[in-house]
Amino acid sequence: MALSMTHQIGSLVGTPLPTESTTGEPTASLSAASVWKTPATNLRVKASRSDTVTDGLSPPMSPCRSPVLGGIRPDLNAACQAFTMEPVEVEHVAGSRSKKAKGNNGVPVYVMMPLDSVTMGNGVNRKKAVNAAMAALKSAGVEGVMMDVWWGLVERERPGEYNWGGYNELMEMAKKHGLKVQAVMSFHQCGGNVGDSVTIPLPKWAVEEIDKDPDLAYTDQWGRRNYEYISLGCDTLPVLKGRTPIQCYADFMRAFRDNFKHLLGDTIVEIQVGMGPAGELRYPSYPEQNGTWKFPGIGAFQCYDKYMLSSLQAAADAANKPEWGSTGPTDAGHYNNWPEDTNFFRKEGGGWDGEYGEFFLTWYSQMLLNHGERILTSAKSIYDNTGVKISVKVAGIHWHYGTRSHAPELTAGYYNTRNRDGYLPIAQMLARHGAVFNFTCIEMRDHEQPQDAQCAPEKLVHQVALATQKAQVHLAGENALPRYDEHAHDQILKASQLSNETEMCAFTYLRMNQHLFQPDNWRKFVAFVKKMKEGKSTDKCWEQVEREAEHFVHVTQPLVQEAVAMMH
Repeated sequence: MALSMTHQIGSLVGTPLPTESTTGEPTASLSAASVWKTPATNLRVKASRSDTVTDGLSPPMSPCRSPVLGGIRPDLNAACQAFTMEPVEVEHVAGSRSKKAKGNNGVPVYVMMPLDSVTMGNGVNRKKAVNAAMAALKSAGVEGVMMDVWWGLVERERPGEYNWGGYNELMEMAKKHGLKVQAVMSFHQCGGNVGDSVTIPLPKWAVEEIDKDPDLAYTDQWGRRNYEYISLGCDTLPVLKGRTPIQCYADFMRAFRDNFKHLLGDTIVEIQVGMGPAGELRYPSYPEQNGTWKFPGIGAFQCYDKYMLSSLQAAADAANKPEWGSTGPTDAGHYNNWPEDTNFFRKEGGGWDGEYGEFFLTWYSQMLLNHGERILTSAKSIYDNTGVKISVKVAGIHWHYGTRSHAPELTAGYYNTRNRDGYLPIAQMLARHGAVFNFTCIEMRDHEQPQDAQCAPEKLVHQVALATQKAQVHLAGENALPRYDEHAHDQILKASQLSNETEMCAFTYLRMNQHLFQPDNWRKFVAFVKKMKEGKSTDKCWEQVEREAEHFVHVTQPLVQEAVAMMH
């Protein structure tokens, strides 16, 4: 008798399965033409002013910290529980390689791996669970997985010494299951942002240098130092044991290329280059760590380290306004203010709309663009002719989008206001290097967000889509927060087809964890992947797609059983 995919997951992780049965249809399937994605989430928060605690969904838990789930199908329960177990010995599953079906005009879906997929000891965390999950994702038609390749793990001990241990194993596992890989060059710290469930600091030797010279860290006007990512103000200065930060990033990417050259263009199909906190091209203007910022605060400018101030002074001197170079705006409020609380961001007569505001915001945003340009120049040179795409992630800062000044976008480095398109220059910069524009908050709907904070994620996504079309750069998407419901799936599908000419080139679903494998969530996910793959060529309703997905599960059970039998 053929086993369902979820029973096989249970057997793979070695978890005893209760004999009690539950009603419900099988929830997974095996497809030769696969796509990948990551679970999405929506920020549902009651907006509150200033330092008032907001009330809403807490960030997603790490798989290893989440409670063991009860009340779900026993077979899927095994897979869910596997994510809460301590690391176990690896057990390999044979998998077949498959090519994406030619002529498919849909959107391939990738799934984000857990943040702690590689341990601090450079091994693979929860190997059996990852093996089982990869098999399940492949069966659902997922194209591949996205994984963070942490600078703070690989080059942790000494500069120029790279330990790829856990990543070698993960890449081979993905290859074995026929899954593609989007590898993120994660030059940032893990910890301190939405969804960060583990802490992975920058390399020890880099942190030592920041400790010696705190101005290597982004700094706000009150002197708070942020260790998430090295300040772009010192990009070209040899401040890291004789190397510049840009050289460190380039050396890391080159070492990755050389170590995984046999997989580039085949298994590893994309390199997403980290350019700031959370891997995004932005300043760390809204740090959640230690409660500094709370949604939907406007954030704060991060230009007060000596290297950034030196550049600001030079720009002011060049503009014949030397008095503008000593500091950033002093009337831009605090992290948790709202635009109208401040003289700089208020709609009537706000400093952002004056001569000084234009000067400062142009300089601040251009510094970010220059940073992206420098890293992309290196990345393009290193990965030229390897068959991989280069991508860059841009943050979906949707709160206060309906105001004139767009304050949270400005503090993050995106010079986007009621009168100015801040995303076209980013898209044009990426287009010069043939890079993909990866954007977040694709799953969000305007009415789900607090309207008193004038949140408008749908309008923001639409603006970004128009900018990428104008710049002729490919657009890819991610969900900002975990979501498993059909409303989010439908919104993602809608956003992936905003352009009449083209669809998104890929979508990454946040994230592989035990929640994804709950029966109801898994059933919806399989249907979602199928809908994304079919793209504009289908006008089927969700119910019809789900029925087809259930049927697909049944007909592929023998294939799944055979794959498991090959292990013995």
